[in-house]
Amino acid sequence: MPLTKVRLGELTFDVADSGPADGPVVVLLHGFPQSHHCWDQVAEELNANGYRTIAPDQRGYSPGARPAAVRDYEIPLLVADVIGLLDALGVHKAHIVGHDWGAIVAWHLAVRHPERTQTLTAVSVPHPAAFTWARNHDPDQQKRSGYIDLFRREGEAEDALLGAESGLRAAFVPPLTEAQAAPHVALLSTRAALTAALNWYRAMTDETGELGPSTVPTTYVWSTEDQALGRAGAERCAQHVTGTYRFVQLDGITHWIPEQAPEAVTREILARAASAQ
Repeated sequence: MPLTKVRLGELTFDVADSGPADGPVVVLLHGFPQSHHCWDQVAEELNANGYRTIAPDQRGYSPGARPAAVRDYEIPLLVADVIGLLDALGVHKAHIVGHDWGAIVAWHLAVRHPERTQTLTAVSVPHPAAFTWARNHDPDQQKRSGYIDLFRREGEAEDALLGAESGLRAAFVPPLTEAQAAPHVALLSTRAALTAALNWYRAMTDETGELGPSTVPTTYVWSTEDQALGRAGAERCAQHVTGTYRFVQLDGITHWIPEQAPEAVTREILARAASAQ
């Protein structure tokens, strides 16, 4: 699928924009260390159901949107990118979907810009306040989050992920196939690209966990075999949603939900979108 180039100021984003141009819009936000391709199967099914999908390679992942400073990857800027893409593509309001870091951006966008958010479907990562609580108080989540400290160490993380055994590839395969992992590994195979993606972690602040509640119709999808996100934060998520809420547990699925369970993700997006009509 050819990518649309969308320029926002000095940055140019690669965006997979597909489906009927006049259909309701679903924005699909990827996480680390992935790309818009993690949504390929979900987007195809949404398009077949009459939805237009907008799936960008986000800041640091699009080669033309790769600023150098860590501060250039703070969450308000990541959210502003999505709002800017909606404006540039002529979309006032959309169903917002995010996985992993894309879910964090999606939570912040939904809370801070409910006027632009028709519904929210967050995959893997619960509301940031729920995750922060779990990371501070739950021993299981503290153990699962140990990788974050490595990712925040400049140079050391890059060395580990670009090593001879390709830590990037090993993050995916198994459970994903080589074909599913290939576009993500290719996109982040240079040091500059990987550093830009890791800067999302390095720009994290404690304010991430101080986000208010989601007031829009919200679905949260969590999987039991997720190596990074435990049950404590998942179950606490409901405390941070005041809009209509649904919690979906996928048994036997790992962290890579969009690619391992695209049918389930699509079903929940469609159900959430239908509930808001």
